[in-house]
Amino acid sequence: MNEKNYDASKIQVLKGLEAVRMRPAMYIGDVTSRGLHHLVYEVVDNSVDEALAGFCTQIDVSINEDGSITVIDDGRGIPVDIHAEEKKTALELVMTVLHAGGKFDKETYKVSGGLHGVGISVVNALSQWLKAEISRDGKIYRQEYLRGVPLGPVVAGEVSEHTGTKITFMPDDTIFQTMVFKYEVLQDRLRELAFLNRDLSITIEDKRTNQKDTFKFSGGLSEFVRYIDSARTPLFSDVIEVSGEREGIPVELAMEYTDSYTENIFTYVNNINTIEGGSHLVGFKAALTKTLNNYAIKNNLLKNGETNLTGEDVREGLSVILSVKVAEPQFEGQTKTKLGNSEVRGVVESLVSENLSEFLEQNPSVGKIIIEKCLTAARSREAARRARELTRRKSALESGNLPGKLADCSSRNPEECEVYLVEGDSAGGTAKQGRDRYFQAILPLRGKILNVEKARLDKILANEEIRTMVSALGTSIGSDEFDISKLRYNKIIIMTDADVDGAHIRTLLLTFFFRYMRPLFELGHIYIAQPPLYRVSSGREEYYAYDDSQRDEFIKRFTNKKPNIQRYKGLGEMNADQLWNTTMDPAVRTILQVTIEEAIEADHVFSCLMGDQVPPRRQFIEENAVYATNVDI
Repeated sequence: MNEKNYDASKIQVLKGLEAVRMRPAMYIGDVTSRGLHHLVYEVVDNSVDEALAGFCTQIDVSINEDGSITVIDDGRGIPVDIHAEEKKTALELVMTVLHAGGKFDKETYKVSGGLHGVGISVVNALSQWLKAEISRDGKIYRQEYLRGVPLGPVVAGEVSEHTGTKITFMPDDTIFQTMVFKYEVLQDRLRELAFLNRDLSITIEDKRTNQKDTFKFSGGLSEFVRYIDSARTPLFSDVIEVSGEREGIPVELAMEYTDSYTENIFTYVNNINTIEGGSHLVGFKAALTKTLNNYAIKNNLLKNGETNLTGEDVREGLSVILSVKVAEPQFEGQTKTKLGNSEVRGVVESLVSENLSEFLEQNPSVGKIIIEKCLTAARSREAARRARELTRRKSALESGNLPGKLADCSSRNPEECEVYLVEGDSAGGTAKQGRDRYFQAILPLRGKILNVEKARLDKILANEEIRTMVSALGTSIGSDEFDISKLRYNKIIIMTDADVDGAHIRTLLLTFFFRYMRPLFELGHIYIAQPPLYRVSSGREEYYAYDDSQRDEFIKRFTNKKPNIQRYKGLGEMNADQLWNTTMDPAVRTILQVTIEEAIEADHVFSCLMGDQVPPRRQFIEENAVYATNVDI
């Protein structure tokens, strides 16, 4: 831009909700399926806040036949009287003005999931149309909007004895890349909210398919823990519960030990999943380690020569749901899901220490089981330390020598580098020939890696393929040693054959990353390559199809001749040029980013598929077999 032309006329002032429509990702994350579903969460969160305030017991969510969404609650209803300063109804202000709402008044909402007051107005701004129907003060009040703009004033209608809010909206197809709401995605989040809010009834209905579920859990977090551990075996019958309030901060916790070897800790602040943890998680971990060590020493459960238990020891096989309510939460971290309030640490630490100590004193048999589990973990940790040291000595960061199987890229800027984890030496050799050596590294994997769901860390680190991966990635492994800042590649791309064995290898790798390198998921570093399933060709004319329907479309293009159809069983059947042109060239390839927006459900699926319990796995297969495609039989 010419500096002489840069004056006041170049400054744009976006009025009303224009800023939201111009930069939607600033408010809802993105305009993909993830952002689409976020619209529903924003509306539902308002209803949940009414429940937190004690005024709502029922929330109904429906996906309508036309693809719109309706959310109904039996709360107080959004106010409809005239705002003294703005000279508009409170309803219109809430729906059309950013940062207008009741969340700022602590007498109205002591705590809430969304404190910035932008939720419902953002949904309105990003909808083709929205209809608000408010029941309060003995009447039903309505107002409709078109892309955030009111079509008329708030109108009082028929008499009503009930109170509550009904919002129906249709997302704007000029903004979102997809307009299809997925029942399972909404189902997972609504189930989670019902667990977190004891006795709140939440119903979801899909009027397109007549699916319907109602979630209501009188057991609250205890039922939540039992749900995530349904494919694991608890070590004792009772779920340990902590509930209390200190310094105006309510704390709820449920925890149990299972026969698994990994920890599963999920923390929430005002119903928001704090996937990066924060001060509440730090407080819990400190309390757990201190309390169990004190108990073990007091009851002579540590043998001569055994040192104190570490945090890693006491968390092996532990499943935890921790929920706190904070009036003014401060979020930080890369995804703004890390609690920063320092005062919360002390509150959680003291409440957990007191309640857990009391539980152990009253249940000595359970206390002994827990300490025995921790001591076994400690012995395994020492073996894992030795294996980890071996991995370090072989790592690039320590010795300058990369694993021999790794064909590294020449760039040393992690942001632009990517590594392909390739099934087999044959496909690995093809990928090495076809890659762009500047930014693409290739690591061939021989066969199937260890199922980490059934092994402790010492055994995992004894597995050569896993040691090679850990060395190549550079981050180390385990909750206390993993360091994301040392990651050598921005993209970790799993590239396996399109058959049953390839799917199994992919699941084993995803399970490993989820259990021992979870931040790779949380920060968006894990991808799955999408090699073609078919090559449809005749002479010089050729097409690559990624599913059966695309194959059939390409076949139709050969009107006067019968094409040759090649079904790729493995990556090794492709030559280097074909692999680059279809699967590895960033300009044309499709790679699927693996995220854990629904971390609870991901944990549930991994433990179900890869654990020891057969009945949950059988049930999962029976329920999901209908969705299977391209099955190798």
